[in-house]
Amino acid sequence: MLKEGEVRIPSGCAISAVISREGKKMSGESIIKSMIPMHDRSNGLGGGFAAYGIYPEYKDQYALHLFFDSKTSQEECARYLKDRFEVVFAEPIPTRTIPEITDEPLIWRYFVSPLASVLRSMQLDEKEYVVRVVNHINTFIKGAYVFSSGKNMGAFKAVGYPEDVGRFYRLEEYEGYLWTAHGRYPTNTPGWWGGAHPFGLLDYTVVHNGEISSYDANRRFIEMYGYKCNLQTDTEVITYIADYLLRKQGLTLEETADVIAAPFWSVIEKKPLAEREKLTYLRTVFSGLLVTGPFSIVLGFTGGMMALNDRLKLRSMVTGEYEDKVFIASEEAAIRAMEPRAKNIYAPMGGEPVIVKVQEGKF
Repeated sequence: MLKEGEVRIPSGCAISAVISREGKKMSGESIIKSMIPMHDRSNGLGGGFAAYGIYPEYKDQYALHLFFDSKTSQEECARYLKDRFEVVFAEPIPTRTIPEITDEPLIWRYFVSPLASVLRSMQLDEKEYVVRVVNHINTFIKGAYVFSSGKNMGAFKAVGYPEDVGRFYRLEEYEGYLWTAHGRYPTNTPGWWGGAHPFGLLDYTVVHNGEISSYDANRRFIEMYGYKCNLQTDTEVITYIADYLLRKQGLTLEETADVIAAPFWSVIEKKPLAEREKLTYLRTVFSGLLVTGPFSIVLGFTGGMMALNDRLKLRSMVTGEYEDKVFIASEEAAIRAMEPRAKNIYAPMGGEPVIVKVQEGKF
């Protein structure tokens, strides 16, 4: 008889998310609970969370979360950061020792502001500057890896089941208006701390269930624009695609969804003229960013989230709501674990983006 972990589960991985439209803070306890009913979707090789609104005291600084293989790599990276940022505060990320999480690296966070003099000399806006610093560290500083780099938010991930990862990072002590979570069943890469989800760049984070067959085409396209896919995993490239389309190209969330999960040409042909021309433009100009294969993703960003299935809906994803909260998960059981009274449960269609934003001024 096959036991858990002895057989590959192509439909494995679990995603979950909750957001308060009114920007009300929620502890990490609820999102941790949501992963327990989906335990068998992962195999202990990766779990993680992203939380927004958790660092109000440092909301104007970029919160860099890093893994280090050694004290030497940590010291080298600290020197690199000091030359390029005002380091407002730095410390090891608080964790608790539990038997389920082992072989942990050094885990630090740095709250930093780009030096104005450096920005002027390089003629860059601060977001592009931070992206370049992150790419440099992850590419050239051996044993250092930035896995979160946004403002007033952070990713927390490890090798382990997500409910154990949540306890390890003491996430019940944090409060945020948006939480996303992931339990990983690695498909194309080994389970390791940096390869767990979420993947993040600036305030964009992605949790993903599925397998991207277009990875090579997507990677080749996105690396033409300065991104480095160091991890050789499909979810990393989705994160960079989101940053490229939303930040660099200025597309809306709806347009970004129409690139990543573009409608079939047969569907586009039946649209009204204006919409047909727009969709044709997006499919033509950004053809290398069409993501194919089975997937469901949740993209988190400052002030909101977007959930999206592949065009054929080959991976499960359901949504629900209760009062000011909206829930996304791979299974209804996960939503019920967060809020038993949740209503309006439904499964979005393939390629149909579910976009939820916090009310203006509430976060």
